[in-house]
Amino acid sequence: MIDLQDIGWDAAWDQAFAPWREQGCFPGRVALEDKQSFVVVAEAGEMPTRVAGRLMHLGRTSESFPKVGDWVALQRKPTDSRAVVQGVLPRRTMLARKIPGREMAPQILATNMDVAFVVQALDTTLNLRRLERFLVMVHEGGSRAVVVLNKADLCEDLEACLREVKASAGETPLVVVSARTRRGIRELRSFLANGRTCVFVGTSGVGKSSLINRLYGDEVQATLDVREHDGKGRHTTTWRELILLPGGGLVIDTPGMREFHMWLADGGLDEAFPDIASLALGCHFRACSHVKEARCAVREALATGALTAERFASFEKLRHELEYLGKERREHTYVMRRRASRATRREAFEADSPRSGWGDPGAH
Repeated sequence: MIDLQDIGWDAAWDQAFAPWREQGCFPGRVALEDKQSFVVVAEAGEMPTRVAGRLMHLGRTSESFPKVGDWVALQRKPTDSRAVVQGVLPRRTMLARKIPGREMAPQILATNMDVAFVVQALDTTLNLRRLERFLVMVHEGGSRAVVVLNKADLCEDLEACLREVKASAGETPLVVVSARTRRGIRELRSFLANGRTCVFVGTSGVGKSSLINRLYGDEVQATLDVREHDGKGRHTTTWRELILLPGGGLVIDTPGMREFHMWLADGGLDEAFPDIASLALGCHFRACSHVKEARCAVREALATGALTAERFASFEKLRHELEYLGKERREHTYVMRRRASRATRREAFEADSPRSGWGDPGAH
C-alpha cells in the first residue's frame, strides 16, 4: 500500500477529484510514459494502464493525454490486469517545448512539478543562451526554477563561471554540484521534501541521471560517459520517469535534449529576464521596443554598461521567437477552424440532400 501524500496528493487534489470519485474512480499518478503505454502509482501500488476509448476519441491534441506527473482518474475491473484512465486532473504546472518540425503543437515533458532543476555542466558545453531558453519555459510553466551547475570538479575557473551564470540566471537560485565527488548534493536535497516533486532538465551529457542516482543513493538511472572528443553526452533516458526518493520527495528525469524549441510564453520571458523587465518599467513609453524611442531606460543601461549587449541580444532573440510562434499559432488556429467549419457544413449538406438512388440497392 502506498500513501498518496508521499507522491504529492493533498487536500486540493482531493477536492478536484471529488466528481471522479462519485463515478467510482480512484486516483493515481503517472510514473512512466513510453509512447501509449503507462505505469501509474495508486494506493494499491504500481499498475499498468491504458487510456479509455472515450478519452482517446475526445482527445484532439497530444497534451490531452496523460503525461508523467499527471494525476488521473482510474477504474479497474477485478478480472482486468490493467487499469483504465478515464480522465486527467487539471495540471498545476508543466514543462513544455514546441514539438520538433513545422507542426504548431507543444510537447509536454512533465507535469505538476514544484521545482525544476535546470542542469548545466561546468565544462566546454556550458551555454548561457541555452540556460536562458530553459529558464523562460520553466517560469512560464509555473514551477520554481533552480539552476544546477554540475561537474564542478572539471571547472578550471569556478568564480569566473559563476559570475557569468549569475548574470544570465538573474534572481534564480544557483547550486554548484558534482555528481562524481558528491559536492552540493545535500544543498540540492534541501529543495525536496515529502510529497514535493522536482524535474531535471538539460541537454545530453550534463549529468542529470548521475545526480538522481546520488539523491537516491543507488543506481536507479542508467548513465553513460560523455564522449571525450566533443564533450557531448549520449542519450541514456528514453522516457520520462517519476522516482520516489527514499528520504522523501520525487524526481522526474527527462531525456537529454539536443534542441529545445520554444513554445508560447506569456510572463515567462520577464521572469527569466527580471533585470530587463525592471529596466523597462523606467521607459518613457509603455510599449517601448527599446530600439529607437527617446528616454528608453533599457538603451540607457546598454550605453552605461549596466546591461550587457549579449544579455540584451539574447532577450531580443527569444522575444522575437515567441512573437513569431504566437503569429504562427494564430494563423494555424484560424486555418484549422476554417477546415472544421467547412467539414461541418459539408456533413450537414450531405445529410440534408436527397439520395439520387444510384448505387442504392433499395432504389430499384
